[in-house]
Amino acid sequence: MTIIGDDRPGLVSALANVITAHGGNWERSQMTELAGKFAGILVVTVPSEQVEALIAATRALDGFLDVSVHEGAAPTTTAEKPQHLAISVLGNDHPGIVHELSSALGSRGLSIDKITTLTREAPMAGGMLFEAHLEVRLPREIEASAIRGDLERIAAELLVDLEIDELHDSVG
Repeated sequence: MTIIGDDRPGLVSALANVITAHGGNWERSQMTELAGKFAGILVVTVPSEQVEALIAATRALDGFLDVSVHEGAAPTTTAEKPQHLAISVLGNDHPGIVHELSSALGSRGLSIDKITTLTREAPMAGGMLFEAHLEVRLPREIEASAIRGDLERIAAELLVDLEIDELHDSVG
């Protein structure tokens, strides 16, 4: 499910009530308030005989919360968990930072599992700082060291600080 609505108290509760009323289980979610809107994505499992009723019930939230339901397959499990990288970037804000990073990652076949970005005032120098945190899934055939060089080159060109940490557990 994806959701969006004007930020106000009770949005999560209203959605949770609909899910629970249809025997659903709220498994994973990422939600946030941004620019006066509350938005998110969540994974819900529901008994197959309740799917249509759940979808119909989410329509009753229109005007309060816009909900889109996207049916998906159950996740598959693998014996070997994929390797992940945690990437942090901090530097003077300017256009193109996300483009350069995402292009480099995409060209190597890496998938961004999570990205958060923000701008904030630079404490002493004035101007704005750009901060990004990414969690990236590495294909089994790619070594983290191969990506590190690409990202360090881009960070130097963009004049941003870069931190890369290897995560060995699946990001959730």
